[in-house]
Amino acid sequence: MIYITAPAREKGQVFLKRKNELWNWMPSIGRMIKIPPSMMMQSWMGSDFTNDDLLKESSIVNDYVHKFIGSEEIDGYDCYKIELIPKPNAAVVWGKILMWVSKKEYFELKIEFYDETGELINKQFGSEIKKMGDRTIPTKLSIIPVDKEGNETILELIDVEFDKPIPDDFFSKQNMKRVR
Repeated sequence: MIYITAPAREKGQVFLKRKNELWNWMPSIGRMIKIPPSMMMQSWMGSDFTNDDLLKESSIVNDYVHKFIGSEEIDGYDCYKIELIPKPNAAVVWGKILMWVSKKEYFELKIEFYDETGELINKQFGSEIKKMGDRTIPTKLSIIPVDKEGNETILELIDVEFDKPIPDDFFSKQNMKRVR
């Protein structure tokens, strides 16, 4: 579940993934909208992220075949370079993904997203590695669309709690209207 706190015109919007369904509560119009699979490549709230980037309808583990294709250093971290090709019947957005994952910590430090024709569409970078709770993670995610020079969307993690017990009914369509 994602709760939007700013900007003011978007405040109160809630996004929920429940199994393979994606929902959006829009308090400004008092409506709950089901986001269809055909909208996974659409911009998420006008940003350079897609709905699939944040809501992950597809599974990076189950929907792709993974292959180690080398090693590279990214920002001082020795990384595995991994190619992800979608399985034949997988309902995924990307035709190929290249991912650089640090060998020791398993951070995603760089990701390149390609369409079905092999054209590079987006680059994502993880940076500002910090300790959050009991884990050390990239706290800044930047996504840069290749075809929109000068565009970049940055997602910063300010506070994260891991392994906090949350009852199953919290992740319900009914609760989307009440969450604050």
